[in-house]
Amino acid sequence: MRVLFLTTSHNSMSQRFQIELTRLGHTVSVEFAISDVLMEEAVALFQPDLILAPFLKAAVPESIWSRYPTLIVHPGVRGDRGAYSLDYAIMQGQPRWGVTLLQANAEMDAGDVWAWREFPMRQAPKSSIYQNEVVEAAVECVLEALHHFPAWRQGEWQPTPLKDLEGAWGVLHPVIKQKDRAIDWATMPTQEVIRRIQAADGSPGVLDQVLDLTCYLYGAQVHYEPVGQGRPGEVLAHQNGAILRRTLDGAVWISHLKTKGGIKLPATQVLGDRLAGIPERWGAAGYQEIRYWEETVNCAPYHQLVGHLAWEFQGGAFNTEQARSLREAIRTAKQRPIAALVLWGGHDAFCNGIHLGAIEAAKDPALESWESINAINDVVLELLEMEQQLVFSAVRGNAGAGGVILALAADRVLLRRGVVLNPHYKGMGGLYGSEYWTYLLPRRVGQRTAQQLTNGLLPLGDEEALRIGLVDVLLPGDRGAFAEKVQEQLWQALHPDILSATLALKQQGLKADRERKSLERYRIEELAQMGRNFWGETAYHQARREFVYKIAPTSTPAHLALHRRVQEEIQRYDHA
Repeated sequence: MRVLFLTTSHNSMSQRFQIELTRLGHTVSVEFAISDVLMEEAVALFQPDLILAPFLKAAVPESIWSRYPTLIVHPGVRGDRGAYSLDYAIMQGQPRWGVTLLQANAEMDAGDVWAWREFPMRQAPKSSIYQNEVVEAAVECVLEALHHFPAWRQGEWQPTPLKDLEGAWGVLHPVIKQKDRAIDWATMPTQEVIRRIQAADGSPGVLDQVLDLTCYLYGAQVHYEPVGQGRPGEVLAHQNGAILRRTLDGAVWISHLKTKGGIKLPATQVLGDRLAGIPERWGAAGYQEIRYWEETVNCAPYHQLVGHLAWEFQGGAFNTEQARSLREAIRTAKQRPIAALVLWGGHDAFCNGIHLGAIEAAKDPALESWESINAINDVVLELLEMEQQLVFSAVRGNAGAGGVILALAADRVLLRRGVVLNPHYKGMGGLYGSEYWTYLLPRRVGQRTAQQLTNGLLPLGDEEALRIGLVDVLLPGDRGAFAEKVQEQLWQALHPDILSATLALKQQGLKADRERKSLERYRIEELAQMGRNFWGETAYHQARREFVYKIAPTSTPAHLALHRRVQEEIQRYDHA
């Protein structure tokens, strides 16, 4: 079938849909929902069998849904309607939520239901629930709809009218305004504060006053140690970029702030000198973005000590200081008597490379770009020089650009099913990329495939990543089962006889690689290209600015809009 996506952006959900449908043999094309005219033009060019709307901020025009079956993904339970569905669910503390796949009609979210799924809610930011539970439920709904589609087309199956669904519930939500999200620090307990900030995480944030500065709040975490002083709302301390604020019955860490019209940045960076006189730490644990721990793996009759390194950076990207801190954590781990180091990355994103927001906010974005890429290069180099231990990448969240390459610096890459990889840079204004990708990517998949991945600009699914050798093992999509299977992989690899032989082969391979071409040479060549991106006449700075400020595109990128590529080829042929 030909399936056209009408979507506001090619986000984690639409990318996952593209991977799953392509895997099933369907032809997928993407059109950004920029205007009714462009959507109608895309439909006329592609003549789709089915239209999917994974993520829309604009309505599909009647001229389309009245003529083509158009299915809308709604991130809410059956009967729930309107925008901000997930925001409401988190703010209300709903124990369960879901996804409904509806056929578009004249009334918002009131069309016939093709499929639905429900899931238990966990306490997490909206962006985390969306990228995990919502995306997984939506994929199941779409696959069920595709199963029914041939019978529907033959008139042998019909979707269910929303009003006929037993147990359907929910309401048409009004628009949530900032006054509805506002925090009353004097009366709201910690959990209410957490829910309000998590419900607005990603976008739009919760508007508030911090040290007399009007800004939006993001990234709330409970502070579990006793506080014992301060008035509600007061900033008690700051650490690793976050600030600690008193609540009615405790305190919360807030990692990021954004001024009106500004960029989301670490809270301490936004507040600057306003934090003068406020302590830099509070309690034994405080706020940690990077966490290291050790466990003993029983390889009976032997035991091996294993180091584990996880990090939680906003959006999965590293600013310069975060990359430097991560490098120091790896250096410290190398000095420990461990047999292996496991890189877990973040819960929702393993890593997405350099932090474009931090670069955009810098006084000299070109210089900050240079500092950032060198800092993340140092992280990769530290891993590549880890010759006395095995390194495992346990990729449990999506990864993009330099984040994929960072994972490849490990000896073994373990991938959770359902994770989406984007091993390319050029979509950011033709950025060349570094992180030793010209060594690590061809080493894994060969030169030809490496060029296809970096030039194609398309998301890569789990099974394809395994097939081409980008990753070594696919492990279960359930996070608990994934962690258990990682332990099994460690147990198998760390038996002393196997470990000794593996390390010997690793050292021989690294020596042979470096005799052919030094790591320093790869880095010099990559950075020469990056220097042109940063200081030359390139589109990188404009593309970064549009990304950071979420400037709406004026057209759909050619690598996504298959229907427009075909039209261009026909026009080129006719002209020739």
